[in-house]
Amino acid sequence: MTEVATSDQLLVVIDPVARHGDGEAVRIAKDVLSAGAAAKVCLPDGPEEFDRALARRGSRRPVVIGDDRALLRAVSLLHRRRELAGCALSLVPVGVGDGALTLSRALGVPMGAVAAARAVLDGSERRLDLLVDDSDGVVLGALRIPPLGGSADSPEGDGPPHPPHWLRTCQSLVRTLAARPARAPASASPGPARLRVEVDGRTLVDLDQPVEAVSITPGRAGGGARIEIRPVSVGAEAAPLEAVARTITVSGADFRYRADAVVGGPVRTRTWTVREGAWGLTLPG
Repeated sequence: MTEVATSDQLLVVIDPVARHGDGEAVRIAKDVLSAGAAAKVCLPDGPEEFDRALARRGSRRPVVIGDDRALLRAVSLLHRRRELAGCALSLVPVGVGDGALTLSRALGVPMGAVAAARAVLDGSERRLDLLVDDSDGVVLGALRIPPLGGSADSPEGDGPPHPPHWLRTCQSLVRTLAARPARAPASASPGPARLRVEVDGRTLVDLDQPVEAVSITPGRAGGGARIEIRPVSVGAEAAPLEAVARTITVSGADFRYRADAVVGGPVRTRTWTVREGAWGLTLPG
């Protein structure tokens, strides 16, 4: 762990969804941060302005006020700009809806505006592993194939992660008024898949063995990612296959995957590689 100086100048980037969804928590976090350090506050209206504010941070230490998607956007931008190595991110988690802060909680970020803001000021930088795929996408917390349903189950590239507040309101009204066909429960699984999973060049499961799920989780302190494969049970319940590896390749018929809060694909093959200690997050000491 690396100590973070409280005298650092901060760039506080407030995600628009957090601002519109829980303005009181945002105000509290901003007041605590501004009282404890020299803070420049940015209020981007959308993803492009969010990215621009981070890219122009200069020597200021970036603090994101927002949910898991806002954190993922910040890490993805810094990864694309090859600036993760020299930048420790801080997060004050403010989310709206179930599962909006699942990743933040799993990473050890305090829940609550005051506690999280104090951790930004008094905490320490912890270097964490990162999964990077062959299209330059990143995974911070967990990857699952096939993806389970949820509020974020829209493929990559189908629009910005956070539509403007007025657009979300209109969309909600349209959904309420319009007749819609019945949908399967959000938690329903798409069913078994036939996939080949290779770990560090070794085949862990092949196409002749259907699987219910594949999960991949980057480690916290190096040593590779944890892979768990649940084969389809025939009669007695099949034991999961487990491995730790630095390179994981999944191939087969077109498949989608959920990487943190984003659903990607369909693809026929994808390789994820562990980047040890690739990004830093400020956490309580």
